[in-house]
Amino acid sequence: MKHLLRGVLFDLDGTLLDTAPDMHAALDRLLQEERRPPLPFPAVRNHVSHGSKALVELGFPGANGATRERLKQRYLEIYAEDLCRHTALFPGMAEVLDELERLGLRVGVVTNKPAWLTEPLLDALGLSARLASIVSGDTLPQRKPAPEPMWLAARQSGAEPGEMVYIGDAERDIAAGRAAGMHTLIAGWGYIDPSEDPESWQADGSLAAPADFWVWADALATGREWLAS
Repeated sequence: MKHLLRGVLFDLDGTLLDTAPDMHAALDRLLQEERRPPLPFPAVRNHVSHGSKALVELGFPGANGATRERLKQRYLEIYAEDLCRHTALFPGMAEVLDELERLGLRVGVVTNKPAWLTEPLLDALGLSARLASIVSGDTLPQRKPAPEPMWLAARQSGAEPGEMVYIGDAERDIAAGRAAGMHTLIAGWGYIDPSEDPESWQADGSLAAPADFWVWADALATGREWLAS
C-alpha cells in the first residue's frame, strides 16, 4: 500500500524554535521587578512548552488568582518587548525545512502561543512566507489537545489529516495529532521534563534530532513512495 505524505506540521516552542532563552530572560526580568531571586536556565527550560502560565507558577509558587494573572500579563508584556533576541531554529531544522520545500511538501505550525506573539516571531525569523499554515492558540475557540486546530492546518495545507505528520514536544501535541487522525512524532530535542514519560504518549515515533525525520519517513514506505505527487 502506498502511503502519501503531503505535509509536516510543527509545534512552535521546543520543536521548531528554541524560544527558551528569550522566555527565560523575560521571567528573570519579571522576578527582578518583583524582587525575587533569578531561576537558573535549566530549571526553566523544560517548562517553556507549557506557556506563560506555567512559567509564572514556577517563578511565583503560591501566588493567588489575581496576583498570578497580573504577573502573567506583565510577563507577556516583557516577553513581547524582546521576542527574538536569542530565539532561533533548533540545530538541523533549517536543513529539514529546506529539504521539505525542495520535495514540495507543505509545512505549517500549530501552536498554543497566541497569534500576537506567534506571527511577529515567525516574521522576525523570515519563516512566515515559507509556511502553508499558521494556527495559533487563539485562531479558533479550541486549542491543543483538541483536534480542531490540526484539522484547520490540514485544510489550509490542502491535505487530508491522514496525509500529515505533526511533530511536538508535549503530551498535548501528540494527543491533538492523534485525535485529528495524523501521524505523530515526538521532538526529543524539545522541552521535555525528566518527570514526563513520552513513551506513554503513544506517538508513532520519537526523533532525537530534526534530521531523524527522514529515517521515520523512509520507514513509512519504501524509498520515497511516501511523497505525494
